[in-house]
Amino acid sequence: MNAQQNIPKTISYEAQKALSFYPELSESQIEFRFKKNIKKSTMQARPSFGSFFKNRRNRSYVILISETFKISDKEFTTKDIPSNILIGWIGHELGHVMDYQNRSKTNLIWFGLKYLISERFIVEAERAADTYAVAHGMEKYILATKEFILNHADIAVSYKDRIKKYYLSPEEIMVMVEERDR
Repeated sequence: MNAQQNIPKTISYEAQKALSFYPELSESQIEFRFKKNIKKSTMQARPSFGSFFKNRRNRSYVILISETFKISDKEFTTKDIPSNILIGWIGHELGHVMDYQNRSKTNLIWFGLKYLISERFIVEAERAADTYAVAHGMEKYILATKEFILNHADIAVSYKDRIKKYYLSPEEIMVMVEERDR
């Protein structure tokens, strides 16, 4: 199955654009699915439950996308989000998929538990997903997404602080790009 076969039409362009940066995922089964509400997140990538017990080459993944992006007290619908911002968000989630593909079943279980209980591990996991995206040439989109959040007047400082705490900063991304392009 090709990854592009499970994408809602409303985000087809953005998902396919983000996937184009990850040619190694072209044979992976990835379903993009809208969900009413995702706690504390706008998007969430995970192995699908049924494939969790298969070997890592046969796993499938789900990227859940909140129907509305509630960031602090401001609510956005998917259609309110600029295309390049969605591409960046999806690219970050595909970074998580890349990370998951390299993990054994036991390691994935351990990963999930640590993500639930360790704030330090959340930082590590989110920065790893950003790192995959930047390594795959998505810095323009990742930076646009961060800029959208950090410079949007309607987004609360508490949410902006969360982004600063858990994810790569724009400055760190630029250093990575310089190092990659040497």
